[in-house]
Amino acid sequence: MDAERPTSHSRPTLFDLLTIEPSTSIFFSYARELELVRLFTNVDSNLTVLVPTNKAVMALEKKPHQAPIPIEDTIELTEQELEERSEKNVERWVSLHIIPQSHISLPSRTYPTLAEGKTVTFEETSRDPSIPEWKRVLVNGKLQIINWKEATNGVLYVIDGTIQDE
Repeated sequence: MDAERPTSHSRPTLFDLLTIEPSTSIFFSYARELELVRLFTNVDSNLTVLVPTNKAVMALEKKPHQAPIPIEDTIELTEQELEERSEKNVERWVSLHIIPQSHISLPSRTYPTLAEGKTVTFEETSRDPSIPEWKRVLVNGKLQIINWKEATNGVLYVIDGTIQDE
């Protein structure tokens, strides 16, 4: 009979954490529109998610749904083509912020993201053991981790900028 009971976890999932974190709601609203959001609910995912603050997303010159390369005025796209392109742009942008493993070692390490061919690097800025590890690193040499939370299926780091597709 016990095998039929749902499993309960002592910690929330990444999805749960993103649902209740108001400072990252823009990122989560983009992610919720994608198939990959299922990774945030799957307790076996084991992800590290670098979640930009709302302020960081609002500061972007081009929003995640916009084309990284301007569409020429002479090219006309149907509404469906624009929608498909927008979804691909959003999926790539969200994927740049997801490392497909959790409980990673941060100082001076590079990890692949879910965006094909793209990595993120954590650079140590201090070796002071009295400072938590997540506060002693910069992401890609410039972004600070301003908060972190652990979930059943990974770790969420709130960052003060966005991962660029350069």
